[in-house]
Amino acid sequence: MGDLYAVITAICWSSAVILFDISTKNFTAIQLNVLKNFIGVFGFILTIIFLSIPSPNFSQQDILTLALSGVLGILIADGLFLESLRRLGSGISAVVSTIYTPTVFIIAFILFGETIKSQSYIGGALVLGGITISVFQLPKAVKKKDLYVGILFGIMANILTAYSVLIVKPIMKNNSVVYVALYRFSVGFFFGILINLLKSGIKPVVQKFKQGLTNRYLVLGAILGTYLSVIFWLAGYKYTLAGRAAIYNQLSTVFIIILARIFLKEPMTSNKVIGVSLAIFGAIIVSISK
Repeated sequence: MGDLYAVITAICWSSAVILFDISTKNFTAIQLNVLKNFIGVFGFILTIIFLSIPSPNFSQQDILTLALSGVLGILIADGLFLESLRRLGSGISAVVSTIYTPTVFIIAFILFGETIKSQSYIGGALVLGGITISVFQLPKAVKKKDLYVGILFGIMANILTAYSVLIVKPIMKNNSVVYVALYRFSVGFFFGILINLLKSGIKPVVQKFKQGLTNRYLVLGAILGTYLSVIFWLAGYKYTLAGRAAIYNQLSTVFIIILARIFLKEPMTSNKVIGVSLAIFGAIIVSISK
């Protein structure tokens, strides 16, 4: 079932990215991050109540690890990703995100000793090569500074995301993924709302909350990308190997490119086609390396 959960994650996340891309026109990355996390936390709590999920058996060390995962993966990584998405658009952002798979393999090897062979490094090189080819020609609608900063933020976001989920993998072995998600996102939401309050004050934050909760693109994107996709994402890592989960998650790259072309009318350049194909091929090589 882990493989299926990971594929569903890709479908939910790719749809959410398109919706977030539309909604970022009216919100900063920090504001959008707090809003989507609020909706996610609300969804996790409702799920626990309605399904009567038993309380977790978290140790003090588990709680500290979940808090660290929340700060790195939810507060920082998601904020970097949303800012990268705002600067690059969903098409190029999807290509940059292909670095996620080789990153998972490297970190999983460091943390758990998961063996990666030379094929994995070759696959990683193909992924990075695909990113380079895809963004080599500067899109007319994207400024050079936004391109470079957006790519840097996207790479940092994926590295932090991979690390944040892998450090909680042992905790998920004997605990519900919904509680793991709730703890992580509660930490991210708490610090995110605190930063917003210190930066803007109470009144502007309340106004943005009202505006965000009436924005159908943001709400639907949060339900798909913060609630459903996170549950399936964590379940994928719980019930299958990290490498297999990563490659199935990476299918979101393909879905995003297609959806961006259909709904956002983003150009499908020859470089992007070649780059995405090369990146996905590299990710497949990484995933099948035993």
